[in-house]
Amino acid sequence: MIWLRRLPPLWQRLDVTVRDLPLALVLMGASLVPSQHGYGTEFGGVADRPFDALGLLAAALQCLPLAGRRRWPALTLVVVVCGFALDQLSGYHLVAGAALPIALLSAGAHQARYRRTAVLVGTAVFVALCFAVDRIATGEPLGEYLVFYAALALAWGSGSWLRHTRATEAERRRLVAEATRTAERTRIARELHDVVTHHVTAMVVQTEAARYLTADPERLDSTLTAVTDTGRRAITDMRHLLDVLDPDHTTPAPDEALVSVVEQTRRAGQPVEFVEEGTPAASRGSADLVAHRVVREALTNALKYAHGSPTTVRVRHRPEEITVNVSTERAGAPGVSPGGGGRGLIGLRERVEVLGGDFAAGAHEDGGFTVHARIPARAPVGGQA
Repeated sequence: MIWLRRLPPLWQRLDVTVRDLPLALVLMGASLVPSQHGYGTEFGGVADRPFDALGLLAAALQCLPLAGRRRWPALTLVVVVCGFALDQLSGYHLVAGAALPIALLSAGAHQARYRRTAVLVGTAVFVALCFAVDRIATGEPLGEYLVFYAALALAWGSGSWLRHTRATEAERRRLVAEATRTAERTRIARELHDVVTHHVTAMVVQTEAARYLTADPERLDSTLTAVTDTGRRAITDMRHLLDVLDPDHTTPAPDEALVSVVEQTRRAGQPVEFVEEGTPAASRGSADLVAHRVVREALTNALKYAHGSPTTVRVRHRPEEITVNVSTERAGAPGVSPGGGGRGLIGLRERVEVLGGDFAAGAHEDGGFTVHARIPARAPVGGQA
């Protein structure tokens, strides 16, 4: 039934004292059952006493404070100990005595401050109670007192263990969240690097070329138009990057995106031969995205360091993988365009290897440079770009 499924969430939204109250009431009710009088915890050998108004007070002091055992653990423990002492010294021996280990367990788990002080004070109170019952009753052997103290210490220790476990789990979650945020910031930084570096490099190269075209108004106008178009594409790509959390966000088809990157690089003055083999699959998820980034980063580096040099882009689509090879014949003249920090190729290598692929980038003996990537169409379990 629907209302049954709604009960657990509704219960969790209640105040913690309300959720702890039923235990207190159940234990209080059990302590008021006449047949259970005298069958509770017996400490020190005090003679049994008939249940009366003072016994009701002892039961209430031990049971009802359990409603606050998680909100006010120290206060709850103090009141319960007072009720337990009254119960034992008076000889009621109520079922309510079970509240003491519960209060100790809760205090061990939820008390945040003065924990060592609480242990010392609790031990002193226990010793005082032992002397008190010895004076008014037959008392117990020393071994019995030590066993009872060990049982109470076990309750406190169990609560402390629960507290430590929760703290350890909270710290683990904090570290995981911090690592996730760091990874996300790193990913966004790489995305920004890919987008900004490519487009800005193209704009810088085009603007440099415009300096020498003042005598040719038509070519100058064409070059400036290309700079404007590149800037608009940069803005569009930035918007796509900032919209990645939008569930309705879509990315362009991989083949269209590759053609666009190649055409933009050509307009920046880089002769690029683009060869695409095979038919791109309808959707390969991260593989298509990484292949696009490999081409874009490699062409950006060609513009930076080998401006004007013939560049070949080969993309081969297979059912099981995508192969990308970008090769530039020779290095350009020094100082042609601004350099980079080298983060692009490092980021590409990590993206490709996360998907279980291979990545290589290096110079030729004749001064050229090649970037090669083999990207599996299916990422390994848990991998993502």
